[in-house]
Amino acid sequence: MIPAIDLIDGKVVRLSQGDYARQTTYGDDPLPYLQAYEKDGATLLHLVDLSGAKDPQARQLPLLSRLLKEIAIPVQVGGGIRSADDVAALLDTGATRVVVGSMAIKNPGEVMRWFARFGAEKIVLALDVRVGECGARQVAVAGWQEASAVTIEEVLEQFAPCGARHVLCTDIARDGMMQGANVALYHSLAQTFPEIAFQASGGIGSLDDIAALRDSGVVGVIVGRALLEGKFTVKEAVTCWQKAR
Repeated sequence: MIPAIDLIDGKVVRLSQGDYARQTTYGDDPLPYLQAYEKDGATLLHLVDLSGAKDPQARQLPLLSRLLKEIAIPVQVGGGIRSADDVAALLDTGATRVVVGSMAIKNPGEVMRWFARFGAEKIVLALDVRVGECGARQVAVAGWQEASAVTIEEVLEQFAPCGARHVLCTDIARDGMMQGANVALYHSLAQTFPEIAFQASGGIGSLDDIAALRDSGVVGVIVGRALLEGKFTVKEAVTCWQKAR
């Protein structure tokens, strides 16, 4: 189980469908959340710097550095990564891995150089998917505001020679809705790309939703809003996931 927290100006927030105008604030200090998640059995955390995603000059590096010094378990961090310097800066704060999204689509050659420089274990590809009526899984970019011309399968094939290992796949239609994950999507991807460790994201609203992913082939499940709203605890989620495995 991978508890997720989004940060804007130091606050714990969630955006509805990625829209900054539709923000819900859950707390002024993320550290108690992270410490509670760690104490309850999480073995990996996911942080998104939404301030930095919107404006690179507003990247919350001091906050991230402070938070990561207080957490013993691995943490993957993302949010508007645009350069090798961004990757290096986040790794310097103590991030275990850096989550890279739109740049992998807009400038794959540059991101491939990051794989060569930092190593495949240090990078998580975050691929946000819109499933079309015909079943095509097109990757969206720029905070879901733009559709790309490529499918997730094409992106994964492109990055396979780099040794891409960690992929966070979000079904955009499900994100934040707490109405269940797109199990069929993850099962298909895991079958096609068995060498990739997929993290499922989007739609988790109950323990049943976690259990439904037991045979999907994913290695981890991102849970954000459901934890913040008390639908279940990390301890319950971890127990459910371990049973599912």
